[in-house]
Amino acid sequence: MKILSDDHLVLNFVKENNYSNAAKRLFEIQNEEWPMLKTGVQSLTTIKSKPFQFDGLKINAQFNAGRMTSTSAKVDSKSISERKCFLCEKNLPAEQKGILYNNKYIILCNPFPIFPTHFTLTHKEHQPQRILDTFSDMLDLSKDLSKHYSVIYNGPRCGASAPDHLHFQAGNKYFMPIDDEFYQIKNEYGKMIFEDDDLSFYAINDGIRKFISIESIDKDLVINTFNKFYKTYSELMNENQEPLLNLVSFYEEEYGWRVIIFLRAKHRPAVFFAEGDDKMLVSPAAIDLGGVCVFPREEDFNRITKQKIEEIFKEVFVDEQELEVLLRSLKKIF
Repeated sequence: MKILSDDHLVLNFVKENNYSNAAKRLFEIQNEEWPMLKTGVQSLTTIKSKPFQFDGLKINAQFNAGRMTSTSAKVDSKSISERKCFLCEKNLPAEQKGILYNNKYIILCNPFPIFPTHFTLTHKEHQPQRILDTFSDMLDLSKDLSKHYSVIYNGPRCGASAPDHLHFQAGNKYFMPIDDEFYQIKNEYGKMIFEDDDLSFYAINDGIRKFISIESIDKDLVINTFNKFYKTYSELMNENQEPLLNLVSFYEEEYGWRVIIFLRAKHRPAVFFAEGDDKMLVSPAAIDLGGVCVFPREEDFNRITKQKIEEIFKEVFVDEQELEVLLRSLKKIF
């Protein structure tokens, strides 16, 4: 593969299976050598941000003009068929370099960052975005990158700007407020589905978001729990294709994995499609739901309010009744 980095420090870290440091080094090199990434990283110094405090949690609104392409991406079948896949190796910029991971994924620097250090973890082969067969890969990636980064997944109808090419993303731990706030939110708003010494499995409604959390140091137990959830959730939402969801996988050596599954009712809120002054270009995906809500247009950022964020979030999540039905259904099989 022509795109793989030949930097000796990157290669040494890879030999040691230290992918977190390898990725960090790759980003440093690419930021020096690849103008597109350098421009993207520099743009982060000019972003505007304002925090909104809810009960026990925070949402940071961010004006980030560099995210215009991703936020407004057309993801219908016709639009996808008419453009080149920007994640396939043959279509990557000549300056872009990557790290091969488990002979399946390529760790690439994202030139349109939200995280200060932002990666796209793209599959070598062009295949559709799908979590059921690749959830184990996500857990491996989040463990092997865990020194510095957590890993996210956006569903094909739920924020992925390339639903035709399997990929995850990774970025700095604790950049998203939910990384810090999780246990407080879980303790205040969580309802136990199942818990013992090996597994903590909860349903959570924190007032603006509905999500499921899976915590365990046992990888097989996390996978089995997710598979049971996925089957139940798909049946509840009456989905023959992947149900709407976004994931965040956070790993710590002492405690294992913490997977958050955001439960979605729709891809984009009504304001995204509105006309004139009612329009707001916002398309919530995993990072937004994790607490960094991105607005690529400054006029939208300037007029966003706490009430509007609450309305947008509540609109794109399942409702309270659906969460309760899911909770009861999951309790029956645990």
